[in-house]
Amino acid sequence: MGQGIGRQGIGNQDAGNQDIGNQDAWDQFVVCARRRCTPIAFQNWLAPIELLDSDGAELVLLVPNVFVKEYLLDNYNEELRTFLPLDATGQPAIRFVVDSRTRPEPSRAQTSSASPVLAHTESEETALVPGLRLNQSYRFDTFIEGPSNQFVKSATVGIAKRPGRSYNPLFIHGGVGLGKTHLLHSVGHYVRDQHKRLRVQCVTTEAFINDLVDNLRNKSIDRWKRFYRTLDVLLVDDIQFLQNRLNFEEEFCNTFEALINQHKQIIVTSDKPPGQLKLSERMVARMEWGLVAHIGVPDLETRVAILQHKADQKGIRIPTEVAFLIGEHMSSNVRQLEGALNRLSAQARLFNVPITAELATETLRDLFVAPIQARVTVDQILKAVASIFEMRLADLKGPGRTKEVALARQVAMFLAKELLTDSLQSIGTAFGKTHSTVLHAHKTVAQKMAEDERLRRQISMVRRHLGQSA
Repeated sequence: MGQGIGRQGIGNQDAGNQDIGNQDAWDQFVVCARRRCTPIAFQNWLAPIELLDSDGAELVLLVPNVFVKEYLLDNYNEELRTFLPLDATGQPAIRFVVDSRTRPEPSRAQTSSASPVLAHTESEETALVPGLRLNQSYRFDTFIEGPSNQFVKSATVGIAKRPGRSYNPLFIHGGVGLGKTHLLHSVGHYVRDQHKRLRVQCVTTEAFINDLVDNLRNKSIDRWKRFYRTLDVLLVDDIQFLQNRLNFEEEFCNTFEALINQHKQIIVTSDKPPGQLKLSERMVARMEWGLVAHIGVPDLETRVAILQHKADQKGIRIPTEVAFLIGEHMSSNVRQLEGALNRLSAQARLFNVPITAELATETLRDLFVAPIQARVTVDQILKAVASIFEMRLADLKGPGRTKEVALARQVAMFLAKELLTDSLQSIGTAFGKTHSTVLHAHKTVAQKMAEDERLRRQISMVRRHLGQSA
C-alpha cells in the first residue's frame, strides 16, 4: 500500500516500482497544497490520499471516498495541472481508486473550516445546503413545447449547453404551473449529466433564506458565502418571495453580483417580470442585466399534447376528443390539467368504465372555468362586432381604414386574443395580419377601454352576443 500524502516525506526515495519523476511531482504538489490550506483542512481532506502507483503517463491515487476525490479536483485543479502529467484533454492524468476499508468520516465540526464542496450526489448536496432536489421527471425531453414557451425552452437549452456564455442572467416569469420549475430542473439535470465538473445548485428562494438564517444562527456565514459564491450554475425558483425582506435581498444581490462577475450562470424564475416585483432598484437592475423571458399559457393544441403525454406516462388511455374537451375548459396551467387527468382516471377505475366525453363532463364539471359551450370562431367574432358597431361585415373584413372601421377591426382582434386559445400567429392569419398587429390591437383597445365607457359597454355587448361572460 502506498503512503498517505500527510505522512510521506518530501523527496522520499522509497517509491518501489513507482515512477521517480511523478513521485517528485506529487511531492511538490503536496508541499504546495499544504501551504494553501489550513492544517485542519489538510488533515481531513488531503492527508488520507495515498499515491499507489504511476506508470509515467498517469498517477493512481487511493482515496477514502468519492467526496475526497471531488474535493481534490474541485479545489486544486490548477495546481494539479501545474505539477502532474496531463491527459489528452488537458486535465490531470489521475486514476482514482476508492478505498473499501472503513475509515472514520470527518465530523461536521472538523470540516466546517474547510472550503465547502458541492458533491455530485443528492445526499451530500442536501447535507451541505438544504435546498430543492432535482425532480427526476423534470427534464428537457419531457417538456412539451408550444408557441407560448418555445422561446424560453430554446433559451434554457442554449444555457444548459454553454453555461455562462449567453443569456446571463436569465429571468423567466409567468403564471403558476406553466413550466418554469420544469425548465429550471431540466437545466440542472443537463449540466450535471454533460458538465460533470461544474458545481450546480437548484434552490427555492425560501430554502435560500432559511439556509442563510441557519448559518447566521450557527455563526457559519463565511462557509455559506463560500459555498454559494463558488458555484458555476445557480438556479433560483420563485424569487418573488424575496419581496419585503431587505436584509436577505441584499445578501442575495451580493451573491448574484459575485457570480455574474465571475461569468457564472444564473437563472431565476418569478410569477412577475422584474419591474413588477417589490424589490430595490439595484435588485431589479441586476435581474434585467441579461434576458427577461415570459412563459405564457399554452394554447389548445399544446394543452392537448400535455394531457396525452401525461396520460402515456401514467398508462392511461384517453381519447383525443376527451383531451380536447378538457383542454378547452381548463386553460390556466398544466398542474390543473394533470389534476383533472388524475381525477378522471380515478373515477373511471372506481366504476370500471372507459373514459368518455360524458364521463369527463360529469366528473370535471366543477373544475371547468366556464360552462361548456360551443367554441367561438373568428367569423363569429367578426359578425358580432359588425352587429354591435353597426357596420357591414364586408367593411369590417375589407381594406377600409376609416376611424370607425379600424377601431372595430381592432376590437375584433382584441376579442379574438381574449376568447380564443389559438396562437397569435393563427389569429393574425385569420385576420390577414401578423401576430404583432394582433398584439398592437390588443394593447390599443385595452388602453382605450380604461378611458372610454361607451367602448367598454360595446365590447361587453359583443361578449354577451357570443355567449361569453362580460
